[in-house]
Order: sequence, then C-alpha cells, then structure tokens
Amino acid sequence: MNLTLKVWRQKDARTEGRLVTYQAPNVMPDMSFLEMLDVLNEDLIAKGEEPIAFDSDCREGICGTCSMIINGLAHGGMRGTTVCQLHMRHFRDGETIVIEPWRARAFPVLKDLITDRSAFDRIIQAGGFVSVNTGGAPDANALPIGRIEADTAMDAAACIGCGACVAACKNASAMLFVAAKVSHLAALPQGQIEREQRVLGMVKAMDEAGFGNCTVTGSCEAVCPKEISLDFIARLNREYGKAILKNTFPPAGKGGD
Repeated sequence: MNLTLKVWRQKDARTEGRLVTYQAPNVMPDMSFLEMLDVLNEDLIAKGEEPIAFDSDCREGICGTCSMIINGLAHGGMRGTTVCQLHMRHFRDGETIVIEPWRARAFPVLKDLITDRSAFDRIIQAGGFVSVNTGGAPDANALPIGRIEADTAMDAAACIGCGACVAACKNASAMLFVAAKVSHLAALPQGQIEREQRVLGMVKAMDEAGFGNCTVTGSCEAVCPKEISLDFIARLNREYGKAILKNTFPPAGKGGD
C-alpha cells in the first residue's frame, strides 16, 4: 500500500501548527496504525528530519494514550478500537489520511499529536478513589456484591481515560469520562462513604478544567473504544442531583434544624 499522510506538526504549545504532507510507501496491511507511524519516523530520522511526536504505551488498547484524530474521527472511527488496534488493512491503497491531535480547550497541544490530558488527572484527584481499607485480593471474595451492581461497576471501570469522548463532542464535554468513574465507585460498597462528596468534587473539577456541557448527541458513545454507554451519564446526573439535595437540605442533626 502507498499512502499520503497529512500530519499535524507543532513544535510546542506556543507555536502555531500546520499540516505537513508525507508519503508512506510499502505499507503492509497487517501493520497497526502506530507501527506505520514508527516506520515513517524511522525514514524521517534517516533523512535527518525530526520524527513525529505521538503518545503510546501498551499498544494493546488498554492505556488510552494513543489519542489522535484520523480523517476527522477519534481513534479512526472503528467501533470499539483504539489507534494502536487500528490496522492499515482498513484503508485503501493510494488513500490520503489526515492525522491530528485531540481538539479541545481542556486538552492543549504540547507537540505534534501529543496533548496535555492532565485535566483528567485533576478530575480523578478530586474524587475518583476510595479511602477505606479494602484489604488484599483474597478479601474481595468475602464481601458479597450483587450481580447487577458488579456488572455495572465492571462496565464503567472499562473506561481507559483516553479522551475520545471529549474530542468527538461538539462541546468538548467530559461527561462520559466522569460518569464512568463516578458510576464505577458508586456501584460498589467500598465507594459509599464518599459517594456524595465524590460526585460533587469531580463535577466541580470537570467544570473548572474548561470542559463543555453535555447535550446528549451520542458522539461520545460512538467513538469510545470501550463502548461506554450513555446510560452512565444518566447515572451521573442522578448521583449529582442527590448529592446537591443532601448538601442543600441536610438531615436534622447534620447541619439542619
């Protein structure tokens, strides 16, 4: 396969970026998208040019760092697939592929295809944890959890925090990410102690980071590599509403009359 690549190049956060055209000849169909970029970078280095900067780690669809827009779609648009799982056989010989970083105010570009996603870290720091002693691995079997609650928690925990939901949303909303993290812990007994403060803190951190509002277009669910359901956003709204009510009208003896 011979491909034409239009890649976003940006020296740093303060420099304006632009699309630069590269030729990628002899691309093997069984290559992953990142392997194709590796080969291109080897050619650039051999020519004395600066390689394209992009994030990657596990290359198994687990870490979520391989975040980029391919032909206008987060992760390339293949259902339930990250960029590192995207193979070149899904493209046509002679095709032109446009590769860009996430586009969101809360995810500023650092260099080329790398964006600063530390806003997600700040949201997690605001409440995406439990402070109770959960014991060791064997202790988990001693705490009974209902099948529905366990399945809900596992479905939500599948979120890898890649940010595709933000990149695909016209409002750059992080609601699907926050919803998954809040719902995961809210479904488990270990997460009950900080349940209200967790959702209040994480939503506040999300708003402070500059993410937009959710208008439920469904674009986030469509590009999520772990296919996190929009149902979790409804769960988040319920959790947030309950927490607001409890903190506005506390029970007698806890700040009330």
